[in-house]
Amino acid sequence: MPRRRLAYGPPPPRRARPVQDLTPLAPHAVRRVLFRQRWRDLVFLHWPADPFEVARLLPTGTVPDLSQGRAYVGLVFFRMDDLAFGRTPPLPYLGSFGEVNVRLYSRDAAGRRGVVFRSLDCDRLLPVLTARGAFGLPYRWSRIRSEWFDSRLVYRTTRRRGGSGGARVWLEVEDEEVPAGPLEEFLTRRWGLHERFLGRTYYLPNAHPVWTFRRCSLLGWEDDLVAAAGLSRPRSEPVGVLYSPGLPVRFGTPVPLPPPRTRLG
Repeated sequence: MPRRRLAYGPPPPRRARPVQDLTPLAPHAVRRVLFRQRWRDLVFLHWPADPFEVARLLPTGTVPDLSQGRAYVGLVFFRMDDLAFGRTPPLPYLGSFGEVNVRLYSRDAAGRRGVVFRSLDCDRLLPVLTARGAFGLPYRWSRIRSEWFDSRLVYRTTRRRGGSGGARVWLEVEDEEVPAGPLEEFLTRRWGLHERFLGRTYYLPNAHPVWTFRRCSLLGWEDDLVAAAGLSRPRSEPVGVLYSPGLPVRFGTPVPLPPPRTRLG
């Protein structure tokens, strides 16, 4: 019987799967709904970001997802309503709140594109504590106000309890719907999030109807949250400004990412 030859050296790299297409609807079915919510009056601001700066802020097992060789950081304002768990009715009062998040764009070895939240500001304390304790998401308790003045929408947020920083945006919104361009599709056709919790990175899938956007004009903005999230402070006008009236969203159960291979010395 021939002797088996032992191979030494680094293990062969995992073969990466094809990168997920930027589909208008989720490429996967959310069979078991963990929680549901409705997003309203979303405002997206985006700036180019240094891919090396982004890479060091992503959870293990993910890399920056690039569009035309560029990474992006997003600052997103919206109202969340009708938060519900599983098949239960929406939570009264606690299920509706304002949110402002700083997000990056990621993909994993399975080819799934995702969002990585560097911070999520929320004006309800119980959802903040629940999301941090159950999912390890970086929620912060903040004051958030949104107001409509005819066709103009204003968001303001400031952090509570000694936290520094805040953000503000105001824009003019028209009734005309506008199609998403290639960059907007790259930034909004995201069907899950990546996060690291208790020493393990997971992917949390979601599904929702097709995005609709309306023509809008940015009237002004102020921001301290991007820099507070560990990225370079935006110095120029955002390269992308979007407004969406909103949509319902369903989240599935977390999918753990396989641990990275290590080489024995």
